[in-house]
Amino acid sequence: MSKAFTKESDGDEDDDLALPPLPAGVRNYITPQGYARLRMELLQLIDEERPKTVEVVSWAAKNGDRSENGDYLYGKKRLREIDRRIRFLTKRLDIAEVADPSAHFGKDQVFFGATVTYADAQGDEHTITIKGIDEVDSLHGEVSWIAPIARALLKAREGDEVQFMSPGGLQVLEVLEVRYPEPGKA
Repeated sequence: MSKAFTKESDGDEDDDLALPPLPAGVRNYITPQGYARLRMELLQLIDEERPKTVEVVSWAAKNGDRSENGDYLYGKKRLREIDRRIRFLTKRLDIAEVADPSAHFGKDQVFFGATVTYADAQGDEHTITIKGIDEVDSLHGEVSWIAPIARALLKAREGDEVQFMSPGGLQVLEVLEVRYPEPGKA
């Protein structure tokens, strides 16, 4: 059968996106900076990248045989990726609940947006920042507020010990410091 008559995926499934779905019944908390970053990405895709890709695909389509036209095939694939990302970002931004961590500036209790320094049983210190699921960057010490470590630390105060079930078993962590960004300086 000719490749021209095979059906491609519509791209309606968002299964292959990097971010996990939200657990049922929880809110999609996000910091104002994270919301702005996702919104900026969405607008850049809509206003710049998608029109450029459509232009390339249109040009490539005019060049004849589409089945062997790399510009056309790659352009169509990229267009599907862009459209999938636009749908995902639109859905996530629609349900996002912006929570400003600077509202807790000066407090010693762990809430969403806190930067927490804690010590494990071996005395090793670790610092994490609790952020929204759509904005975390684990390479920079950020964890989602629904991550087990964050759930264990939420509501704790400086000096408290909390229990955390890690893959290696039950751990006791001591909260050493809780910080929030200053209002207006995030």
